[in-house]
Amino acid sequence: MIKRTQNKVAESRFTLPATAAYAIAVWLLSGQLIPIVPFTSNQIIQGAWIQLICFIVSTYLMVELNNSNALIRIYSRMVSCSFIMLLCAGCFMFGSLSGAIVQLCLVASCLMLFHCYQDRHSVGWTFYAFLFVGLSSLLFIQILFYVPFLWIMMFFQMTALSWRTFYASILGLFTPYWFIAPYFVFHADTSTPVSHLSELISFSTPFDYSQITFNQMLLFIFVVLLGVTGIVHYLRNQSADSIRIRMLYGCFIYLFIFTVIFLILQPQHFDILIRILIINTSPLIAHFISLTHTRITNVAFLIISTVAVLMTLFNLWMPSFSF
Repeated sequence: MIKRTQNKVAESRFTLPATAAYAIAVWLLSGQLIPIVPFTSNQIIQGAWIQLICFIVSTYLMVELNNSNALIRIYSRMVSCSFIMLLCAGCFMFGSLSGAIVQLCLVASCLMLFHCYQDRHSVGWTFYAFLFVGLSSLLFIQILFYVPFLWIMMFFQMTALSWRTFYASILGLFTPYWFIAPYFVFHADTSTPVSHLSELISFSTPFDYSQITFNQMLLFIFVVLLGVTGIVHYLRNQSADSIRIRMLYGCFIYLFIFTVIFLILQPQHFDILIRILIINTSPLIAHFISLTHTRITNVAFLIISTVAVLMTLFNLWMPSFSF
């Protein structure tokens, strides 16, 4: 079998360290950590260091997600590398603290949820998986729209839903609210939680793209194209994977489709939804890059890599502007 550039990169042990170094360089160039010189120590302290920590931990959890589930049947770090490259392509999002925290919570949730595969008694993993969903809902209440979808996937894709795991998921979702409820009771503040929960039934006009910038639209199109490419490839070649891996990739595919529809209908939630899209696109495009060997796919890999770098440079040096 001919090993082309894409295969050498996908299977190299130096790919992840090189991609991590690239990400740190992008973070420094973005000005989110250290502002343009001259700068003061106060400005450095106020930099997006928490966001960077969330980025690093999220990447580590993506590595664990790949390793613990053997998402790619050969040695490859492309899942985490794809995750890094796509986030760097959207480097204008680095400053969002809520987006970084929700992103971290959702990667952790996926990692724990996949441990429940074919285990209807995995109440512990289920509890912690939905605990992280509940935590993310404190910042992005609309994430609760994913909960029925997660239950359906647990039932059909992972065969892990039972009455015990269902109750564990409910308990996990409500635990963060039970912990913060005393604070609002002590301060006699009911307006804040009511206002937060009411956002669940507050919908903006569908297809309202007036606040979407050109940079955001470009990133969305790029991520969707990669996701569709990965889906088409996987559906054509899934027979080579085990049943477990097929079920897990089915979860990625269904979540990808659901998130695309959600983002198209409610684009005002772009900052969070594009991160969910990237989480689910990364394994799909990584599978395509790692397990194809033709001349055409090698050219596609080079084009994808070049576009990702060019988009990163574009978003570093060009300000966001609306249509």
